[in-house]
Order: sequence, then C-alpha cells, then structure tokens
Amino acid sequence: MELQQLIQTAREQGDLSGLMGHIPYARLIGMDMRLDEAGQPLFVLPYQSKNIGNTALPALHGGVIGGFLENSAIVHLMWNRDAVEMPKTIDFSLDYLRSGRAIDCYARCEVTRQGRRIAHVTASCWQQDPAQPVAVARVHFLLT
Repeated sequence: MELQQLIQTAREQGDLSGLMGHIPYARLIGMDMRLDEAGQPLFVLPYQSKNIGNTALPALHGGVIGGFLENSAIVHLMWNRDAVEMPKTIDFSLDYLRSGRAIDCYARCEVTRQGRRIAHVTASCWQQDPAQPVAVARVHFLLT
C-alpha cells in the first residue's frame, strides 16, 4: 500500500496501527500510536527487554529513545499536514533529562512552526508523568 493511501485510510478510520506497521524502525522497537481525546497522535513505546541499553539499572537505550522521538516527530508532522510526502530531517537535537526506566514510554509532539519549505517540531517523551520528561527533542524538517 502506498504511503499516501496509508495516511488517508488512517485518518478516515482513526486507526493508526496500520501506518506504524509500515515503518521498519517503529516495528523493530515496538512503537505504536493512537489518537488522544483531542484527536492528536499519542505515541507509545511499550516496554520490551530488547530495548534495554544498561542492564545494571535497567534503563532504556538512548538510541531507542532518540529513534522513538524522531519517528514520532515525522509521523506527527505527516499526520497534521495536507501533503503526505515524507519530510526530510535537517537537524535533530535531543536532550536526555533522566534515565528511561524499564517501563512504557509515551511521546507527544507539537508543530511549533511550519512554512512552505521548513517545519520545526518539538517532541517530549515521558513515562509516568508528562511533567517529568525523560527526553525532549527539537527537529527541523525539509518539506517537499
């Protein structure tokens, strides 16, 4: 199925599971998304032992958290744009604020600026309390 058709079907049905299943990295880490009460994507990274980087703590691998946030930002931007072309990452900045424990993670994104050619998205990842983020990302995208 073509990307445009996947996004259109997901919007019409309000079911995003099919869309996430077509993103290889999202499948690898077990990422999923659903719509929150406001109709915006809420991204979920269910705990899986394969995503642990530090077994002594145990803590999620920083690369898994970064990939989760980057994929969340891309899909969020695509979900909120009329066009369905894949945006290209120009710059990705990630601040790790606390250790990601061995429990589920959630992410919410916001398009803070969108022009004709460039978009800026912020993404926040938390575990139990959105007011205590594990990591925060800022991403600039080139829009085609």
